[in-house]
Amino acid sequence: MTSNSANDTQWEDLKAHWQELGDLGGIGSLLGWDQSTYLPAGASAGRSRQQSLLSRVAHARATDAGYGRLLDAAQGRTDLSPVQTRMVEVARKNFEEATRFPADFVAAWSQHGGDSYSTWTTARPANNFERMVPYLEKSRDFSLQAASYFPEFSDPMDYFIDQSDEGMTADQVGDVFSQLREALVPLADAVIGASTPRTDFMGRHYDSATQLKFGESVIRDYGYDFGRGRQDLTHHPFMTRLGGQDVRITTRVKENDPTEALYSTLHESGHAMYEQGILEDYLDTPIGGGVSSGVHESQSRLWENQVGRSRAFWAAYFGKFRDAFPEQLAGVSEDEMHRAVNTVARSLIRTDADELTYNLHVITRYELERQLLGGGLAVRDLNDAWHAAYEQNLGLHAPSDVDGALQDVHWYFGSIGGAFQGYTLGNVLSAQFYAAAENANPGLEGDVARADFSRLHGWLKENVYAPGKLYKPAELVERATGQAMTVEPYLKYLRGKYGTLYGVS
Repeated sequence: MTSNSANDTQWEDLKAHWQELGDLGGIGSLLGWDQSTYLPAGASAGRSRQQSLLSRVAHARATDAGYGRLLDAAQGRTDLSPVQTRMVEVARKNFEEATRFPADFVAAWSQHGGDSYSTWTTARPANNFERMVPYLEKSRDFSLQAASYFPEFSDPMDYFIDQSDEGMTADQVGDVFSQLREALVPLADAVIGASTPRTDFMGRHYDSATQLKFGESVIRDYGYDFGRGRQDLTHHPFMTRLGGQDVRITTRVKENDPTEALYSTLHESGHAMYEQGILEDYLDTPIGGGVSSGVHESQSRLWENQVGRSRAFWAAYFGKFRDAFPEQLAGVSEDEMHRAVNTVARSLIRTDADELTYNLHVITRYELERQLLGGGLAVRDLNDAWHAAYEQNLGLHAPSDVDGALQDVHWYFGSIGGAFQGYTLGNVLSAQFYAAAENANPGLEGDVARADFSRLHGWLKENVYAPGKLYKPAELVERATGQAMTVEPYLKYLRGKYGTLYGVS
């Protein structure tokens, strides 16, 4: 930049506005984090009002005419660095999108989302899908209205996919899903038909506090910074950024399944390390966050699966795990633990699914979303459609709404559409990023076996985390891996791993 004082003042004003928008977003995240962790049940209505008010204030600041003039002036400058130019480009996109939404619509949608989530937290344990039908109908209506403000997207699903995975379309997502279904269904069938690992020790009693302590010790080794974060319990695990240096995670515990908390913790730490690794200079600017849901999910799945379910991981941690639970793991070998955490079976719960069947859960939800938004499925029929889809895709029928259409929180935050494809895109990208990291750092498996994650974390920080949104998703993937997104590394990883474990090809 030049030293022109007017220009410098103008840029400082722009940075101050971005800081304010970031702070408002962080306050909103704090309200949401509290709602999902510690909020008393009787306070839910008041919290929804607070969220609605905050969304109105944040929308007003995001669409402020003075802010628009600052962006106009910045776009006309020729003295900005490439990073500054990208900041303005992303800010302009955000500004133009925000200005299409009426303030009253934003406030009403936000309040509905809070009300819907609060109701879900009681409807789910009560196994009462019917209670959520009117909320889901409003969520669908709000979602369709939101998409209608963007007529350049002829398919509402294209709008929602672009919001979370910029540059992707429903047709492209469908193509990825088709390739995966064709390759993974026969592989999963072959593995399920092979030998079954020993898993009896998984159902024993594992103390909650000890589980949490063990999981936290692992992610400290991974590189999650507890000086800038913390872990708490919730209904449905998530990661959230409450401020530039405040990135929190949540998990949930089952005392008769030690993998629930462990792998939720590893998963969310992957999201959090991504956010903690973004360059500090980018924080509280338009590029100070993860670039897409698919890239974000790639990091959670990489640390959960490529690392956390690997043979090398259990070489490093089985002794410590057995020391934490000596009675439960008496007579259990390291190899048996590794095989147990890689059991393949058709199951009802997405978050508990193995790597081979997981994407079928995602595809099921994605296809139901498309039908809901396209008018081919009425909300009141969603539960029946869910059961039919699970019968077709996984050969299973949920015994309850809890294990059916109520299991995922995503549709109960007030929006339907674009919530699930990122999980499968993340699976695909996790293998692609890991393969690139391994190519640049030969011997990563030996590092993991020694609980040394410095080279892996360092490569990911440099190539994936630090840039934030400096590049568009497709560009970041190509710069980091040398090629566009492809399913081949993912299929190679799965075929190699499960072929070895189960003796199938």
